[in-house]
Amino acid sequence: MTTQPSLRSHGMELLVAYHQNPSLAVRNKLVRLNAGLVRKVAHRVSQQCAEPFEDLEQIGYMGLIHAIERFDLTHGSAFSSFAVPYIRGEMLHFLRDRSSAVKIPRRWQEMQKQGQRVREALTKTWGRQPSDAEIAQELGVSIQEWQNIKLAQQNRSPMSLDATVSQHIDSPMTLGDALPDTHIQLLQSWEEDRHQLQTALSQLEDKTRMAIELVYYGNLSRKEASERIGVSPMTITRRIQRGIQEMISFLQPSAETPAEKPQPSGSIA
Repeated sequence: MTTQPSLRSHGMELLVAYHQNPSLAVRNKLVRLNAGLVRKVAHRVSQQCAEPFEDLEQIGYMGLIHAIERFDLTHGSAFSSFAVPYIRGEMLHFLRDRSSAVKIPRRWQEMQKQGQRVREALTKTWGRQPSDAEIAQELGVSIQEWQNIKLAQQNRSPMSLDATVSQHIDSPMTLGDALPDTHIQLLQSWEEDRHQLQTALSQLEDKTRMAIELVYYGNLSRKEASERIGVSPMTITRRIQRGIQEMISFLQPSAETPAEKPQPSGSIA
């Protein structure tokens, strides 16, 4: 059974291979390897709109391909952190192009109207506002679906970026002011990933670290790296594979105590 570290190592190998010699076959392998990332983003976005998950997933693959094409190994960032803004951005462009307003399924529109009538009737009968659970029970749907129906109705019309969301002493804060700068967020994510990778890299045995730096950062072939270090190309390959797996283990959260934390291995050859 393939382990998660070996999958990540394989992904990095494919990225290097693709950027050294781009081909449709390698790109398709990278797309299949990162399909779970697309599905994860599509699931999150689908919870906030009425578009089918399957449509968002297909659009997300376009963003993934753009990320594969534009990924720069010299930045030292994790590919997943680099790819997510492209995948999500492609989905959001799709939603904006589809319509200026969120489309709500006909069934949900009917349920919303029924829910409003139920709310008014129960309020009149009980002398108080019914809870979401009580309305959902009257409608014969789950509370989660009723809340999704309410949320879809609230999001039906786009909110102006000039809408006030918070009132400060000196000036109000608009929705536009509150939106995060995705470019800055991406740069911050790259910097954090670069720092973590450098920290993990520094924990490797010297020759293993040098092999990774020469191949991934120096753009040398494995033969050139082997001549520079003074070992065989096969040893370079083994060092890189083992070094990447060790880096992944350093980066993964561990429940082990510091004394039990795996240490870098010694010489391979």
